[in-house]
Amino acid sequence: MYERPGGGMVPINSAVAHPARVYNAWLGGKDNYPADQEAAELAAAANPEIVPAVRANRAFLGRAVRELVRTAGIRQFLDIGTGIPTADNTHEVAQRIDPGARVVYVDNDPIVLAHGQALLVSTEEGATEYVEADLHDVDRILTSARETLDLSRPVGLMLVAILQYIPDADDPYALTRRLLDALAPGSHLVLSHPASDIGADEVAESMRVYNERAAEHAAATPRSHADVTRFFDGTTLLDPGVVQLPEWRPAPDDAPGPDGLPMWCGAGRKA
Repeated sequence: MYERPGGGMVPINSAVAHPARVYNAWLGGKDNYPADQEAAELAAAANPEIVPAVRANRAFLGRAVRELVRTAGIRQFLDIGTGIPTADNTHEVAQRIDPGARVVYVDNDPIVLAHGQALLVSTEEGATEYVEADLHDVDRILTSARETLDLSRPVGLMLVAILQYIPDADDPYALTRRLLDALAPGSHLVLSHPASDIGADEVAESMRVYNERAAEHAAATPRSHADVTRFFDGTTLLDPGVVQLPEWRPAPDDAPGPDGLPMWCGAGRKA
């Protein structure tokens, strides 16, 4: 059980794998349980590209946040599916460039909530807040975000490695569109997503072994390049479009990334 700072106990189900804790295990963290470790190890055994992909995904997040702050003038971010804090979280990257940047983090795992409130600490000039909510609950997310962010000004909407947990039956495209519709013109969508069409057999097997061990609401669905590109409908894709993780705007001195990492990523600007 976890006690919310405002009161009330929240159950922690350690018997089934949770995405944030599995991701933490892939990154070599310690904030996970045996069920998470088993799911992480078996999925990585089925597809060895998972671990380098999640590391490349963190690097993509950092590059995207820097790009939005430096070139698009974004000073506030809504980061949904935050995960357990690690190095170079969204607010840290943004506030290194502009200490006044404001970030709202959203996740639905009580362990993430506990760590987020302890570790996701803003500069004095800026702000960070944490919202306990599921991506399905768009109204709650937006209502809570408005307490910290000015949604009449551009926002960076971060949906990094989260939409795979929304099944097709729940229409992840509609959820994404509802979030974007609430944001001002000039807002940007930053997104990454496991690929169904890169190393397809290995991805399918790793997803199968993960889904067998995950909570029902946390089963994952990989998607194709065309399916991931569809999330950017209504935005103007930034160059180089929807690409593999290492291909999205690497710094001039970055070492070449590995080929075949099974994730697509991109960023788009709302007109």
